[in-house]
Amino acid sequence: MFFTYLRRELRRRRKAALVVASGLALGIALVIVVDSVSSGMGRAQDKVLQSLYGLGTDMTVTKAATPTAAGSQQPRFRFDARGDDRGATQSSDRVRVQGFTTLASSTVGEVAGQRGVAQAVGGLSLSVVKVSGRFTRGQFQQNGASGGYQRGGGTGAPQGEVKGGGADFDINQYTVYGTDVTRTGLGPLTSSRITAGRSFRTTETGAAVAVADAAYAKRKKYAVGSTVTVKGTAFKVIGIATATSGDSAADLYIPLKRAQTLAGEKDRITTIYVKAAGSQRIDAVKSAIQRHVSGTTVTTSADLAKTVSGSLSTASSLATKVGTWLSLAVLVAAFLVAGLLTSSAVSRRVREFGTLKALGWTSGRVTRQVVGEAVVNGLVGGVLGIALGLAGAYAVTAVSPTLQAELGTSTGGGGFGGGTGGPGGGFGGPGRQAAKSLEVTLSAPVSVTTIALAVGLAVAGGLIAGAFGGWRASRLRPADALRRVE
Repeated sequence: MFFTYLRRELRRRRKAALVVASGLALGIALVIVVDSVSSGMGRAQDKVLQSLYGLGTDMTVTKAATPTAAGSQQPRFRFDARGDDRGATQSSDRVRVQGFTTLASSTVGEVAGQRGVAQAVGGLSLSVVKVSGRFTRGQFQQNGASGGYQRGGGTGAPQGEVKGGGADFDINQYTVYGTDVTRTGLGPLTSSRITAGRSFRTTETGAAVAVADAAYAKRKKYAVGSTVTVKGTAFKVIGIATATSGDSAADLYIPLKRAQTLAGEKDRITTIYVKAAGSQRIDAVKSAIQRHVSGTTVTTSADLAKTVSGSLSTASSLATKVGTWLSLAVLVAAFLVAGLLTSSAVSRRVREFGTLKALGWTSGRVTRQVVGEAVVNGLVGGVLGIALGLAGAYAVTAVSPTLQAELGTSTGGGGFGGGTGGPGGGFGGPGRQAAKSLEVTLSAPVSVTTIALAVGLAVAGGLIAGAFGGWRASRLRPADALRRVE
């Protein structure tokens, strides 16, 4: 009887039911779009952070550069100023630690020993400045008008001028990252994918081998098998790595021991990359490292996310704040309108409900009937809202608007790098993070959780509307129906 009456009443009042369902659908659709766009913002931000510190890294441990250390790292170059008629090329390269004061390699073990740390690995970030070129000897040309010598008390020196000659030098700047080849599953190299050749083997701790970033290799015309000379040491390129998003972490990756030798930093590192045993333990691990490993700065991905600016940050703020509040406002309005419309519909059905009560229906049965109709309207609104929400999310994904993420310059020991391809600050100077800008495309993924939320909102909307109508119906008396009879 309940379902028969329910079906008949909904069919008879299709327009009213459609109005209630449409209002709920609009609110639910807006919630789906905002939630999916917010999820897309989160993925875009994760993509930006991934390009900086690598997959699986939850935090980094560093030590900010001191003013004394910063001043001592300024490169100096010395060349023989004598010209060479044969045009011999002179070159000199300087390798220096990039971004931070170094830590002892033993610090990795201290960090790994903290409760909640699943894995820790150290690395050394270096910047290389190479100056190469040649001096050309100028040609002395005598002044023909004076015969080439001064007379009448002159010094007897030939008169003329030197023409031609000079210096022609090129400057090549690039970054090198010393990676622990025994643990390559953590750190900056994991943010790139090997597209040619191979990665490091665990036995190549002291080998003169290198993995080149694809963009840098293309610029310098390196390929697998090429030789790259860094401070007199020839490294064989064994692989080409392509950044999966944004810029690469370094131009060249070499074994950590080789990097320490080039920089004269035996058993020293600049950064420790840490993976926690679980996402819920990141804050606890950070606190433990700060307490037990003195003189270090611990930076999590959440800390770095706070420094992201640009259109990505603006859009994320709008989606999180404005979008959320707008969704709530529309939902509340939709629920209220649905409740008022249901209550109004009950008022127009006084004779019907009064007659049913006169025939023996209890107030509870009448209330259940009204609530049932409202819940069905809510479910219909949920279906429409999910369809509209999915269409809106698909439209955002299809358009894929491009957003810019920028990491502003900051001083100190923020462990995740920036700058021109390297952890720790680019060429902005020790202890500074140079601004880094990345472009990411926005998508709007819809999760099962979002769909479940939409269904829950549909049921909640129906129950709220049914509560309005049921309360109104429960107060009706058979006498009210008799007064309406003509």
